[in-house]
Amino acid sequence: MTEPPSLDITALLNAWSDGDRAALDHLLPLVYVELRRVARRRMRTARHGDVLQTTALIHEAYIRLIDVNRVRWQNRAHFFAVSAKLMRQVLVDAVRTSSARKRGGGLPRVAFDEAVVPAPERGTELVALDAALDALAQVDRRKSQVVELRYFGGLSVEETAEVLKVSEQTVTRDWRMAKLWLARELGRNTSPDPGEVA
Repeated sequence: MTEPPSLDITALLNAWSDGDRAALDHLLPLVYVELRRVARRRMRTARHGDVLQTTALIHEAYIRLIDVNRVRWQNRAHFFAVSAKLMRQVLVDAVRTSSARKRGGGLPRVAFDEAVVPAPERGTELVALDAALDALAQVDRRKSQVVELRYFGGLSVEETAEVLKVSEQTVTRDWRMAKLWLARELGRNTSPDPGEVA
């Protein structure tokens, strides 16, 4: 499938920013396929399909996206950068909600034998990555943004460089350094599989 012209998307984003709600209706079909591809890859590599389905992830991100006010969209890459941040938030919120329900939600606690502790939930990896990205942002915000854009947003090196207004070499270097930092932060011997994107 051919990618829609970036200028059309940028024009629609600008019209939407200016308050034209109809522009959003025209924009969604142009970007939906790409959002679905990113969401599907995110769900597959994160292995959290039991917490949230791909379509639910896209729809929840879309609902949050249309609530974003006063954003002056720069271009297609900026749109997908914001979408990446929203997908990250949706996934982490879904894992936390699911974890709370499994722990009884708001129900009263009941004593149990501590020898019968359930295995760690699969979603804890995503929550740990989220916390590590927040910690990385405190040390080096741009490296955290590179991971968010590439891992959660599925942006290429070129698109990430465009969003962050840096060179492609800087993005590549930041990506490599961020993966090493996250691996150390997460206590692993290998990098934290941010989407297997090169």
